[in-house]
Amino acid sequence: MDGVGGVIVETEAYDRSDPASHSYRGPTPRNAAMFGPVGRAYVYRIYGVHWCLNVVCGDPGSGQAVLIRALEPTLGLDRMRERRGVGDDRALCSGPGKLCQALGVTGAHDHAPLDTAPFRLEPPAGPPGDVLTGPRIGLTKGVETPWRFGLKGSRFLSRPMR
Repeated sequence: MDGVGGVIVETEAYDRSDPASHSYRGPTPRNAAMFGPVGRAYVYRIYGVHWCLNVVCGDPGSGQAVLIRALEPTLGLDRMRERRGVGDDRALCSGPGKLCQALGVTGAHDHAPLDTAPFRLEPPAGPPGDVLTGPRIGLTKGVETPWRFGLKGSRFLSRPMR
């Protein structure tokens, strides 16, 4: 995303059997990307204000995606600060809406392949850290499903893991 990025430190998973998932009721124009090829972006607006970025996964047609909730910003911090209007690096990408604003992700990126520009996903440089699991955030349905994943000890999570 134009020279900005970081390390994914928090995600949430969703699939079609999950009442909290956009795919629960089947394909619609809004969630069509979730039913398409894996490795694509599913981008949608939440509360009519913030964009959210998901990675489509599972078999095509399965309606599975992983919401990228938070990044530890490591690349293009000045550009991210400018886009977000904040100086605190912890506040740049510590939530899905903040993350999309900092990276410049919009609805124009819905269905975009994540292995070509402007995206670039890479495996971690070193060994993976310990990952904590817990309940997802901001849901009214499927709240008991522990499909939120956060990097233990990261100060860049959207909220601390319980």
